[in-house]
Amino acid sequence: MRRFVVVLIALGSCADDELGVVFAGERMPVIDMHLHPGDWDSIPPETKEFLASRFPFPIDLRPDKAAMGVLSPAGILEEMDRAGVSVGALFAIYAPRTVGVAANEDVIADVAHDPRRFYGLASLRVDRWNEDGAEQLAALRAALKAPGMVGIKLAHAHQQFRMDDPRYFPIYALAAELKKPVYLHTGTSPFPGTAQEPAYTDPAYLEPAIAAHPGATFILGHLGYDFERHELGGLTACIDLATRYDNVFLEPSALGSKGSDPTGENLRAAMARLREAGLVDRVIYGSDGPQSPGFVAEYLERTVAAMAAADYTAEEARAVLSGNFARVFAVPAPEL
Repeated sequence: MRRFVVVLIALGSCADDELGVVFAGERMPVIDMHLHPGDWDSIPPETKEFLASRFPFPIDLRPDKAAMGVLSPAGILEEMDRAGVSVGALFAIYAPRTVGVAANEDVIADVAHDPRRFYGLASLRVDRWNEDGAEQLAALRAALKAPGMVGIKLAHAHQQFRMDDPRYFPIYALAAELKKPVYLHTGTSPFPGTAQEPAYTDPAYLEPAIAAHPGATFILGHLGYDFERHELGGLTACIDLATRYDNVFLEPSALGSKGSDPTGENLRAAMARLREAGLVDRVIYGSDGPQSPGFVAEYLERTVAAMAAADYTAEEARAVLSGNFARVFAVPAPEL
C-alpha cells in the first residue's frame, strides 16, 4: 500500500471566495473530474524516463521529488487552489506495465484527506481476468461503497484489453446496477507500453458495450484524441456516439495541453464542434492533472479560452465546468 512522506507545510484550503473562474462576466465554480494521485515508486522505469523527459529544467534533475510534490493529496489541493478549482475527482488505476498503479485503497484514503474537495473513481485489474475476474469485480464493488467513491475508471490502452471484448461487460453491468458512471480513456497514448491499435483506442469500438448497457453511463475521456500525431482522431466517433446514445458523455482533458496542442487550435476546434452538435449538456470538464506544477491552472485557462472562442454562453460554460458533473454523478454542485 502506498503511503506518503509529506513535508509539513501549512498549505490549507483556498478560501471559497478565491475559487472559481470568471466567464462572460460571471464567476462560476469548477469541478475537475480528472486528477491522478499516485506514487513515483509504482511507475514502471520506462514511464519514469518518459515523464522525466517532459519536466523542464531544473525540475528534471529530481523528477521523483517533483512528482511526489504534486501527486500527494496536499499537493493536488495546492494545484487545485492555484487554478481556482473547487472540487476534484481522483482516479485509481491498475496498469502496472504502462502508467503504474494507484490502488483503490489509496484513492479512498486520499478522498478522506479532504472529503469536501475530493471525490474518487475506483478501478480494477484486468490482466488475469479469466482467473480472477469475479474477485476483481467483488473488490470493485467494495471500493465503490466507500465514502466519496462516485464512479469507475478504465483505460483500455493502458490496461491492454479490447474495448469490444464481451468478457469485460460485467464491469458495465455493475456500473449500471450501482449507478456509478464509467470513465474510459479513448484515443492513443504517448506512454510506453500502451496498446495503440484501434480496438484499444478508437471510441467506435465501445459501441457494443454502450448499446448493451443502456443503464450505464459512459464518459469518453480525451475525446478520442490521437496523442501520437496530435490530431483530433476519434472526435467524430465520440460525437456520433453521444448523438445516438443518451448514456454517453464526453470529456476533453489533456488534448489541449501545450505539449499536445501547442497553439490551442485543436482544443478550440473540439469545443466548437461539441457546441455545434448540440452536446454542451454532455461535456464534463477534466484536465488530466496534476502532471507538473501549474498544469491544472494552465489547462483550465486554455479550456475557458476555447469555450469563449466558440461563443459558449455563461450558462453553457457553467454546465461544462461543474453542472454536468454534479448532475451525472448525483452530487451537489459546489457553491462559491
